[in-house]
Amino acid sequence: MASSLSPAPVPMELHVLNREKLLKSIRQHLTDTSRPLNGFVFLQGGDEQTRYCTDHIELFRQESYFAYLFGVIEPGFYGAIDIATGKSILFAPRLPAEYTVWLGEVKPLSYFQEKYKVSMACYTDEIAGVLLDQYKGSGKPLLFLLHGLNTDSNNFSKPAEFEGMEKFETELSTLHPILTECRVLKSDLELALIQFANDISSEAHIEVMRKVRVGMKEYQLESMFLHHTYMYGGCRHCSYTCICATGENSAVLHYGHAAAPNDRTFKDGDMALLDMGAEYNFYASDITCSFPVNGKFTSDQSLIYNAVLEAHNAVIKAMKPGVNWVDMHKLAEKVILESLKKGSVLVGNVDDMMVERLGAVFMPHGLGHLLGIDTHDPGGYPKGTERPKEPGLKSLRTSRDLQQGMVITVEPGCYFIDALLVPAMENAHTSKFFNREVIDRFKDFGGVRIESDVIVTANGCENMTNVPRETSEIEAVMGGASWPLNKK
Repeated sequence: MASSLSPAPVPMELHVLNREKLLKSIRQHLTDTSRPLNGFVFLQGGDEQTRYCTDHIELFRQESYFAYLFGVIEPGFYGAIDIATGKSILFAPRLPAEYTVWLGEVKPLSYFQEKYKVSMACYTDEIAGVLLDQYKGSGKPLLFLLHGLNTDSNNFSKPAEFEGMEKFETELSTLHPILTECRVLKSDLELALIQFANDISSEAHIEVMRKVRVGMKEYQLESMFLHHTYMYGGCRHCSYTCICATGENSAVLHYGHAAAPNDRTFKDGDMALLDMGAEYNFYASDITCSFPVNGKFTSDQSLIYNAVLEAHNAVIKAMKPGVNWVDMHKLAEKVILESLKKGSVLVGNVDDMMVERLGAVFMPHGLGHLLGIDTHDPGGYPKGTERPKEPGLKSLRTSRDLQQGMVITVEPGCYFIDALLVPAMENAHTSKFFNREVIDRFKDFGGVRIESDVIVTANGCENMTNVPRETSEIEAVMGGASWPLNKK
């Protein structure tokens, strides 16, 4: 299927606005803490990496904070923002003459200055001299370097390093929390890129639905998705490694990694759980669709699928500024537990199940996460906030109250995972809730996840993802119907 979409234009003004947003925030912070409004924000971009000891260069993708501020696609750059004047400076690597033979034209500094809308462009071997020349304060110039914890990965961002750094004072605590908070709320220009990534990814998911046939390999579904997003959307990067799980694999939350490489041959009667999202100009999408590979839901598949869909829809209906994300997770859990009770999978009082954290047995992951330049965008746990410790809730990637301008995924799921079910069915506090005869029917079921990317608006939210969700819609599209269904 050809696409009705074409790659969206990428205005560099987006990154100019991001720099202005940071500058305003850091100036306000310095004023509030009675510190002088001078020095430089200074970041190091990413470098190309080779495959171990070989000369095979892995496909480069820019470091995310640097991408946010400068939009630079090339490796080896540095960037500075003069806090006193607002002047932005890019530092490009000085390339050897033979670069032209092997890798193409050596661009002049004026090219980078114009392309990335910065005040100045210089070479990386000039960093110390240029910054000292620009500085109008007294004493050693202060560099605000990026160093802080990513609460999703538990890794620290790496502060910049360059020759001549001893001529500057450096500060490691101020920049990271301020720049991270800038990334939490998206501008209209950022939203346009996230929407395009959603549009092309939604289209690709539908294309996969239509082409699925019993007997295929999981990696063929991944291939179809990647082809569509690259062919029609210009998306060279995926937001993350595709999860193409079928049958019992759909209960493996992060399936698709090197040790489980989307290589199963799926069978008639399997459910598929496809978690795939394209990245466009650094900005991510993250979409999950679940459906029967033969195109027709069984009663058991409908029961679990609709439990998750009702949770997905209930959360989106309740989302608005001021709503707490932990409460949204609990809402999703409760809706799923109520559906499982209605379907006789569980018995007993749902409120009692919630007290015993039974929802975490069926949905051990968090409800969703912030989305932007990273699939798991930073800012989920600002300094001073604590991660919940209860089962299920401890996996939440944020516990924040929603704010207008946040983009967050809504991805409830229901899985039948022996490693969680067996202990819960043997536990004195939770065993009474299980209808063992019915549970046995779902032993090799796997799981269902439904994931959409949602923008928080002034009075509610908007779903940026556009794929079939109702069972009747999925069956119609898998049977060849156009999407949306009323489209001629």
